[in-house]
Amino acid sequence: MAKELVAEYIRVHHLSPDDANALLLSTHDTLLSLHHTEMLRSVPTLEADEKGVAPDWKRSIAKYAVTCLECGATFRQLSARHLRVHDLDSRSYRAKYGIPRTQPLSSRQATARRRELAQQIRPWEQAASRRVADQPETKTNAKISRVGQTLRGRPSAKRSETV
Repeated sequence: MAKELVAEYIRVHHLSPDDANALLLSTHDTLLSLHHTEMLRSVPTLEADEKGVAPDWKRSIAKYAVTCLECGATFRQLSARHLRVHDLDSRSYRAKYGIPRTQPLSSRQATARRRELAQQIRPWEQAASRRVADQPETKTNAKISRVGQTLRGRPSAKRSETV
């Protein structure tokens, strides 16, 4: 983004190449500080209150970051690697803080992007079971279906009940 801004500034204002380097560095620093400020604003502080009550897990998941409730570090998603630092896995982390099993341990933006990619790629259509179902019936598939019918059609043996 900084490169594009400086390139446009050079094009419009006929900036010399010597001045472009300094302008590029200052623009990059400005954008970086704005990003840092935005991240701090979107992630609330998660310290326990004076009664010792643990922080609410819902506040730890923001638009652009998720905050680890163990150490307070922010990430786009809590990876298994990071959780291992705390001797936890995702299941035990969720259990410890009362997070539902279906709640992703990632920022809302990362979750939305992952969902969008899944809709584009449609991996459920690539599954092996789907490919087999879409194929025309072959000799092997016909044999398998006949075996299944004979097994289902056979009456089950009655067991004698003893008391």
